[in-house]
Amino acid sequence: MRCYTHQECEEWLSGRQRQKPDSIPEVPVEHIDYPSEPYRIFFIAHLIATSMTYRMPTLLWVTEWGIWPSSENWHLYYKLRQTYGDQRLLHETPGHLFLEHEAEDLASFLQIAMLNGWGGYVLTRANYVNAFFSHDEYINFFAEHDQNFADVQKALGPYRKSDRA
Repeated sequence: MRCYTHQECEEWLSGRQRQKPDSIPEVPVEHIDYPSEPYRIFFIAHLIATSMTYRMPTLLWVTEWGIWPSSENWHLYYKLRQTYGDQRLLHETPGHLFLEHEAEDLASFLQIAMLNGWGGYVLTRANYVNAFFSHDEYINFFAEHDQNFADVQKALGPYRKSDRA
């Protein structure tokens, strides 16, 4: 994993001629709510990290924090981050680029972000499906083509809303 500044995250996107998925007009969206049982968050984080990435680099970009301070476990987050030798603070480097062989690491960081009540993006190099996870306990999946949602719909069916977001 490599930690990226806000500017480096923007450059990662622009270098692929992309933008944040929720800023693209009329892009199809699949909305799911977080499970009511916190222990199920890992299932969702792991599914995203292993099935959406297609074993390609993926950028986890945390854009929201500090909204629910009583839910934030900063100690756990920074201890995990320090295992990569990075001592910088989240506001200095909110991006986390995971390489193709780091899916388990992505799942762990995403799980912590979700449990901490943070929000942000999971931006895959494959660009078939990308996601925005919210501090309000939902995830919006974005894809240019509806058929790209098949795996998300199959695996996360119980958490889906009956209509599109």
